[in-house]
Amino acid sequence: MTTAASHSFDQVKIGIISISDRASTGVYVDKGLPALQDWLTRALKNPLQIEPRLIPDEQILISQTLIELVDAGCALVLTTGGTGPARRDVTPEATLAVAHKEMPGFGEQMRQISLKFVPTAILSRQVAVIRDQTLIINLPGQPKSIQETLEGLKDSNGETLMAGIFAAVPYCVDLIGGPYLETNDDVCKAFRPKSAIRPIPSA
Repeated sequence: MTTAASHSFDQVKIGIISISDRASTGVYVDKGLPALQDWLTRALKNPLQIEPRLIPDEQILISQTLIELVDAGCALVLTTGGTGPARRDVTPEATLAVAHKEMPGFGEQMRQISLKFVPTAILSRQVAVIRDQTLIINLPGQPKSIQETLEGLKDSNGETLMAGIFAAVPYCVDLIGGPYLETNDDVCKAFRPKSAIRPIPSA
């Protein structure tokens, strides 16, 4: 699915995966994929090609799906679900199994953000990794938590109290040879060193 945006910006292919036994079999309606797609279309100015997948909590299948999306040219792959301590929660293991590099700061920051709301955030096991030229990040399962961890925490005036993880995503994608991601600052302002900032193209 391709979303409309200015063609002055790099086109970006992003994989989103919702991992749930019950949602994948139709027991309930999946909320993870719509939440991810909505947030990405609000946060990024780039024209996006979204590659959605809804799969059960099967470790081998999760790893295969991640590899498929990396091989398809996704610069970024976001997963939701399957990161708790329950027996069927195997998303981190499946993600680490396909990793070339681990990026522990993403998981650490997500837990710090979520701890502001619930003490059980220490039970979450989200990881982030790099495979080839793709950044893969495990996100929480609830739409509210997805938004909080991506955007960070803001006060009543919209000022940032704690940076969300997406602020670091564009520069990370730069460093691994991916497209230049442009964010909407009112949703999430990307941070780059001054030397890495590309001038905004004229209309």
